[in-house]
Amino acid sequence: QVQLTESGGGSVQVGGSLKLSCTSSASIYMSRCLAWFRQAPGKEREGVAYIYTGGTPYYANSVKGRFTISLDAAKRTLYLQLNSLRADDTATYYCAADGTNWCPEFKSPDYKYWGQGTQVTVSS
Repeated sequence: QVQLTESGGGSVQVGGSLKLSCTSSASIYMSRCLAWFRQAPGKEREGVAYIYTGGTPYYANSVKGRFTISLDAAKRTLYLQLNSLRADDTATYYCAADGTNWCPEFKSPDYKYWGQGTQVTVSS
């Protein structure tokens, strides 16, 4: 069983930055894609960004230009750099790995492995 362990959440003010990390217990190459999702209270889980293990990233329109997803295969770690944070970025952030050779993109039910979540709170 693959375990994903997230870290790096916290509380920041509007305009601030955070960097989230997600370390896998197995090689990242057991997946085609790794992704970040988030869920705010009372809202559905939404895709934030995903990256092919070959390196190509994709972003939700709401975070494009502010967030950066990256991957360090040697460290088996996925990152999400969050800049220019806004109050509506407040959510629990989850990393996910598909565990297959097919990228689910932002289709969350098709990701096999999930982290426990890390809270990001942005206040004005």
